[in-house]
Amino acid sequence: MQNLPRAGRWAIYVALAVVFAIACAFLSHWQFSRNEERSHQLALVAQNYGADPVPLAEAIPPGGELDPQDEWRPVTLTGEYLAEDQLLARNRPHGGTSSFEVLVPFRLDDGRVLLVDRGWVPPGDDQPEPDAVPAPPAGEATVVVRLRPGEALPSSGRSAPAGQVPTINLDLVADTIPPDAGEALERSAYGVMVSEDPAPSTVPNALEAPSDDPGPHLSYAIQWIMFAIMGFVFIGYVIRTERKHRREDAEDDEAEPDTERPGDAASAAPPASPRPRRRDRDAEDEDALIDAAGH
Repeated sequence: MQNLPRAGRWAIYVALAVVFAIACAFLSHWQFSRNEERSHQLALVAQNYGADPVPLAEAIPPGGELDPQDEWRPVTLTGEYLAEDQLLARNRPHGGTSSFEVLVPFRLDDGRVLLVDRGWVPPGDDQPEPDAVPAPPAGEATVVVRLRPGEALPSSGRSAPAGQVPTINLDLVADTIPPDAGEALERSAYGVMVSEDPAPSTVPNALEAPSDDPGPHLSYAIQWIMFAIMGFVFIGYVIRTERKHRREDAEDDEAEPDTERPGDAASAAPPASPRPRRRDRDAEDEDALIDAAGH
């Protein structure tokens, strides 16, 4: 790099700073997008989570799908649980361990089936499966749930034992439960239980409310902008330092006396000791090694 012309080196420095700034701008924009998405999620929770429940047909008409703006909206279901078709969603992070969420299809009076997540149960004391799973109320029941969209299939392709699913993927659930319930299962949403009437004596642990933490995305976006600015500041410092060193070298050259011609009156006087030129540390170390080798 030092063998290049000065203008060429500086052009490379500036080009590197520009490329670094473009990368930082891209990452900053990504974090701003994630912050905007998170803000939308928080606004949706604040709007829908504590709303009054409405009939399911009002939120998802027969033949319709869940509107993304209705996520977390409470709805009322009237019908009965299909307790014999119960499933467990495995590896759910609750209670500081890999727990199970209890999924039970609920058949409404209009014939539709909505999957209800009744809560979570811990693994057993002596085996991975839970020791006991509280049963849903038998017969006619009225259940209030909050609507959630289904989850994606696991990217790892992992499966689950019989009676369990690796994730709350509604197409997978429909293929796992008996065909009569699977064909009628609502594929655009499932419900997280809020209350049941009649209330059973024991129920699974309630799922936690969604977090209201906005996350670090905004601070990360600002940090990437600062990194881009620091890149230009650093390149400016490098160029300024190089110019300073060149100016010092030029001043050293100008301070050296001209060579005297023979016969000049001043030639009899001993020449003044020239001002030593500035040398870098590497050159001094090399001279010391040569002197040591000569001795």
